[in-house]
Amino acid sequence: MTAAWVPLATTTLSSSAASVTFGSIGSGYRDLVLTITGATTSSDTVIKMNFNNDTADVYAYVQMYGETSGAGSDSNTLENIFTIMGGTGSIGTVVFNIMDYSATDKHKTVLARENNLGISWTGARTTRWPSTAAINEIDLTPRSGSFATGCVVSLYGSNRL
Repeated sequence: MTAAWVPLATTTLSSSAASVTFGSIGSGYRDLVLTITGATTSSDTVIKMNFNNDTADVYAYVQMYGETSGAGSDSNTLENIFTIMGGTGSIGTVVFNIMDYSATDKHKTVLARENNLGISWTGARTTRWPSTAAINEIDLTPRSGSFATGCVVSLYGSNRL
């Protein structure tokens, strides 16, 4: 079997939006890939991601990043999944690989790769959602402001090798 990204849904915002949700996600793939390209209406470039309406601070992460002022890494055990993308006047791109999203015998893991041209930031983050529930909904919300007009959010199914 060849690994491929199969388009499931795409949202291109014709006006700013407070959030983007993909609901009723079927279980027909091994992994999900979610991409965001665009900006927020705020200089705060943090995007929060939650699964199945679980907004509790239970998502653990570790990240590494590089920016104009240097490089670093950090971790936290009580967060929502979040990532960095473009803020006001800049464009950012994030690719999330959500592994084994429909499995009911393990916690879910996510690898996010991000690039924000406006603040010269690039990074990678791994996150764990401590639930064995299959993911059937993904909610994306900027921490501040909204997703800007023209932002493109796409969801793909993937059957990796």
